[in-house]
Amino acid sequence: MGPTRTILYISLMTIVPLTDIEARVLGALIEKEITTPEYYPLSLNALMNACNQKSNRDPLMHLDEDAVRQALRGLNDQLLARSAASDSRVAKFEHRLGEVFNFDRKETAILCELLLRGPQTPGELRSRAERMHPFEDLSEVQTTLQRLMRREPPLVKLLPRQPGMKEARCAHLLSGDVQVSAAPTHAFESDHEESAGEAKADQIKTLETEVASLRAEVQDLKQQFAEFRKQFE
Repeated sequence: MGPTRTILYISLMTIVPLTDIEARVLGALIEKEITTPEYYPLSLNALMNACNQKSNRDPLMHLDEDAVRQALRGLNDQLLARSAASDSRVAKFEHRLGEVFNFDRKETAILCELLLRGPQTPGELRSRAERMHPFEDLSEVQTTLQRLMRREPPLVKLLPRQPGMKEARCAHLLSGDVQVSAAPTHAFESDHEESAGEAKADQIKTLETEVASLRAEVQDLKQQFAEFRKQFE
């Protein structure tokens, strides 16, 4: 870890918890860098649309430009985002997560999903992060989550299992600690066959939702492409 990255990482050890809007803006920047690199960094309008899109978001938000600008200022103050150098007359923005944490693609995909959709089970994360990184099996997701939990300071936390749920969910800690009252739970199931079965059930249950999400993603890409073309008209 070089001197610059060390300084940035130390500063994050006392990070002010992100607001919900800041977490959404950061997650949207990370997602678009991976899924649509040809349109990244993002203009303010493209970033607002990414925050407000109906696919792969929970909760749904309806942010205006002022809210996104304010979130960008907060992220910039904490060294997590900045204006990007660009030949375009339109200001564009990028995240700086890579300069801070030196994540691999697996860790980036998992943290991004948690920022965009809140607490999720390992099975849900595997299915939903597929568009950013294909995980071979559930154990690979669990190993990635454990690495994020062992960070100093920790970036992910295992939540108590909720009544009626088969699996415990994990949450990111960039917005501060997450407290949930529920029955005690163990970290992860040691029975791999049971875990694999639960992951398959999650995939079946979310199949129709993911198809709808992909359709919405295509529509979002068409909108971004139209905006991109307008810059040269």
